[in-house]
Amino acid sequence: MIRVQSILFNCILKKGFIFNLGENKNFVDKFNRNVKFSKFLIFSSYSSENNGSIKVKYTNDKTRIINTELQNEMAKSYMEYALSVIYGRALPDIRDGLKPVHRRILFAMYELNLVPEAPYRKCARVVGEVLGKYHPHGDTAVYDSLVRMSQEFSMRKVLILGHGNFGSIDHDPPAAMRYTECKLSNLSVDTLLKELDFKTVEYVYNFDGSSIEPSIMPSVIPSILLNGSSGIAVGMATSIPPHNLGEIVRSCLALIDNYNITNQELIKYLPCPDFPTGGLIIGNNSCKDLYEKGISSIILRGKINVEFSKSVKKVSKYNLIITEIPFQINKSMLIAKLADLVNSKIIQGISDIRDESDRKGIRIVIEIKRDYDPIKIVKIILKKSSLQITFSSYMLCIVDKQPILVNLKEILSLFLHFRRKIIRKNIKFELKNILKKKNILKGISISLEKIDLTIEKIKKSINNLEAKCILMEFGLSQEQSEAILNLQLRRLTKLESKKIDNDFEITKSSLNELKCILSSNILIDGIIKNQIKNISEIYGFPRKTLLINSINENIIEELETIENYESVIMITQYYIKKMFLESFESQTRGTKGKRGLIISDGDEISHFFSCNNRDDLIAISSGGIAYKIKVSRIPISKRNSKGTPILSILKGLENNQISSIIATSNCETEKFLVLLTQKGLIKRTSISNFNNISSRGLIILTLDENDSLKWVRKCYNDDSVIISTKKGKLLRFNASQKELKSTGRTSKGIKSIDLDSNDIISDFDIIPSQAITNFIILLTEMGYGKRIKVTELKIQKRGKKGIKVISLRENVNDYLISSRFCIENEEILISTSYGNVVKQKISDIAVQKKNSKGIIIQRLTEGDKVSKISIINSVIN
Repeated sequence: MIRVQSILFNCILKKGFIFNLGENKNFVDKFNRNVKFSKFLIFSSYSSENNGSIKVKYTNDKTRIINTELQNEMAKSYMEYALSVIYGRALPDIRDGLKPVHRRILFAMYELNLVPEAPYRKCARVVGEVLGKYHPHGDTAVYDSLVRMSQEFSMRKVLILGHGNFGSIDHDPPAAMRYTECKLSNLSVDTLLKELDFKTVEYVYNFDGSSIEPSIMPSVIPSILLNGSSGIAVGMATSIPPHNLGEIVRSCLALIDNYNITNQELIKYLPCPDFPTGGLIIGNNSCKDLYEKGISSIILRGKINVEFSKSVKKVSKYNLIITEIPFQINKSMLIAKLADLVNSKIIQGISDIRDESDRKGIRIVIEIKRDYDPIKIVKIILKKSSLQITFSSYMLCIVDKQPILVNLKEILSLFLHFRRKIIRKNIKFELKNILKKKNILKGISISLEKIDLTIEKIKKSINNLEAKCILMEFGLSQEQSEAILNLQLRRLTKLESKKIDNDFEITKSSLNELKCILSSNILIDGIIKNQIKNISEIYGFPRKTLLINSINENIIEELETIENYESVIMITQYYIKKMFLESFESQTRGTKGKRGLIISDGDEISHFFSCNNRDDLIAISSGGIAYKIKVSRIPISKRNSKGTPILSILKGLENNQISSIIATSNCETEKFLVLLTQKGLIKRTSISNFNNISSRGLIILTLDENDSLKWVRKCYNDDSVIISTKKGKLLRFNASQKELKSTGRTSKGIKSIDLDSNDIISDFDIIPSQAITNFIILLTEMGYGKRIKVTELKIQKRGKKGIKVISLRENVNDYLISSRFCIENEEILISTSYGNVVKQKISDIAVQKKNSKGIIIQRLTEGDKVSKISIINSVIN
């Protein structure tokens, strides 16, 4: 027992451990007698609650025994540990958005001069520097943090440039630090490190007091929002999503201009996070909660598109293409999960899953079996896999050495407050250097006035110290005296003397300017605005993550799963074809165009227009029956192919004949449809009548015998209608309720235009009410055309004959075939009966008077003629 007690005494005296002594009071008394002359403070207690625990600490006082409770001592020690983890490891500082390990890595690399212009250095060199001087923890923690700052799929804008294997989005580990190399990125230098040279932040001693490190980085932008942060501390955690740099800068500028701005108004400038892996954010309510309360759950979805393809056996089927995945999701694990869902029969209708991702981006192909609905499969994938996740956000960060939950305005306000302090310190640092320069120039100027006496005194001096003392007797300071002694002889010339005087005046002016800035908050805010604007212009980038507004964020709408892009639709009697608009580049006026469609004998182009991939097409037969087609269901075809048989898209279409077709979207509930027949009967009906169209079609018009529906257009109540004839006449009248009464779905039309003998209607369009300075483009069958101003067409009553708008060339048997409303910055697509297509700018077509003949727009081959035109809208809805 005595030997055990002596061992315990030695351990306690050397290490200050805590020991459970039970109720052995004699042992404690003996312990106290043995250590009463040592420089220790002894805690002891004999209560049953702590079983007589004792604790030993160093002290310079005399030996004392203090009674304490074990639970109090443990609570105090645990709180110290918790605060150390919270402040020293896990949570970022709101001022520079960095945790200590990231801050130390960047500073160590800056000290090693690993700037963007320098060559790459081994990561092991950087990790060793950080461990040895600043961060007394494991090398794995440091290297993992360094790797993350160089991963483009982890950071919205990387702070470190990596060379070598730094891991992948499949969570493949990086190569060992002895193989990889790194250096600082331009962004980290310009936004975090550049102002360290001005000594504007506080430096503290490192863990062993051998060197110093910055306690904070002088960040130029709110880095905590740019790259976000995540960490788990003791009893708390943080998860701040990354954001778009340009939007962060715009929100900062808005706050500087108006400090009373609310969080709701700031959201207009910073609507939602912007993740480096892209994806879709469903619903804006979660983003509003995040920016107003600092806590929210964001529904984040990968990007999945439906693609139509043909297999080797020429069997048409759909593929699902995943091009973007949610943030921090393992791509390989996602594919494995999808395979498990298919194997367990949870998802049916998938024949193959393959990963075609490369350096250009993610591409996961999911092949769908025939007769399976791809949209239903998409909904199951989003529900059962990690392609749609809930990203929990909790904006907790260190504010004045305390963990605080903050909202958007608080983050920006605290950053701007910190930034003003930094700029003031920068100015004071510069002011100090200018004052020093001013004093030296003043001393040199004084010495030059008495140059002969100065030189004589210096020559008689025994050494530098005596010369300096003599110059100080003239009223000069020590710094001024040293500057004069270091003065070169060439500075004594008249020209150099003038330069010194000019420098002195410039220095005085700079000094006054800096003092003026230092005393004005408005000027300091102006400096902040200029700095962040420059950063945004240099390092700004387009948004990757899109925000989709949704009333019910838990419901997956079909439109949300469809990629939206502008496409071109061409329809013949037997085929329908969809092409990317980019398939046709703009050409100059008067060219023949490119082949847009292979046309079989006895077939011709009947409809030709541009639309969006999320639109619905309302196709109306010549008998007045309407059918609905989703544009996304029409397969993409190559430019020189026939297309898809129309009966495979519209199985209930009668006689294979589409008389008119128009694209609509869900947001056009206030519009009307205007229908015009071949004989000139016109009718207006609400577009809401076409919401529910079954596969068998919907009767929308009662036709007279020998008449057929030819045109359908969308309009508002205050728009106007134009109807043109083959003989070159055009009638314009209002589409208002007074002039063109809205009728029911099955009603007949009324007379629109009074046609001359041997004349027929050639085209029909709508002029928006606000279109005063825009144009009408006219095109003839032989490729001639022109533009006329809308103001040249006076509004008449419905049923009139109209006015002459173009002089036709009779020697070539020409006819007016199209009259369309257009805007200066739009483009036009022109197709011929042989299938040639020309795309050109509206601005290239001349503006002429009504009685002119026009100019050549498209050159035609022998026997060919212009059949259809389409105006490409400048904005996708």
